[in-house]
Amino acid sequence: MASKSLAPQQARSRESLRKLLKAAAEVLGQHGVEGATIPRIAAHAGLTPGAIYRRFTDKDALFEAVILGILERQQERLPLGTTAEAARQIPLAVFADQLIGSMVVSYRANAALLRAMRIFVQGRAHTAFWRKACRLETKTVEHLVDLFLAHADEITHPNPRLAVATGMMMVISTLFEIVVMPTDLGPVKKLLPADDLGLKRELVRAFLNYLGVER
Repeated sequence: MASKSLAPQQARSRESLRKLLKAAAEVLGQHGVEGATIPRIAAHAGLTPGAIYRRFTDKDALFEAVILGILERQQERLPLGTTAEAARQIPLAVFADQLIGSMVVSYRANAALLRAMRIFVQGRAHTAFWRKACRLETKTVEHLVDLFLAHADEITHPNPRLAVATGMMMVISTLFEIVVMPTDLGPVKKLLPADDLGLKRELVRAFLNYLGVER
């Protein structure tokens, strides 16, 4: 009888934790690191602050679990989305247009949360959490590099892997600078593409030109 009653309790506990982490991510995206307080997260999750503290020692521990969960799910979804074999069936210029276009959309939709995540991770530099977050992000980039290398024969850069990795980092860094952290642009903003469609177009052009791909 004990094992039968334990299973529903464990299921409820997992669901409660899922709801808490989801609420924490939403509040983090809405209010930033400083504004995402335990009482605010608790109210959003329909819990008491005490219920959160029974699971996590403090707000930092909660945010670490939230961010690592997001990065782990991102890593898990990548192989399920596009494989190198599937990428090979799509012309390289089209694949770059699709992938970079989806990145622009995703970064725009999640800009506030990405900004809060970046601030929190950088504030925890050289901790075990920071190292794990870096490993997960690196694996994501490595997967994207492998997808593009399915078209290595079309890349005229003398070092295709280096070119793709560097090109991807240029795209990611540009999206963070323009989309995720836009307050730093100041008067430079008027020199950049007027909208996300133009931004995608220029990023794709720059990426492919750097790889030396004939379009």
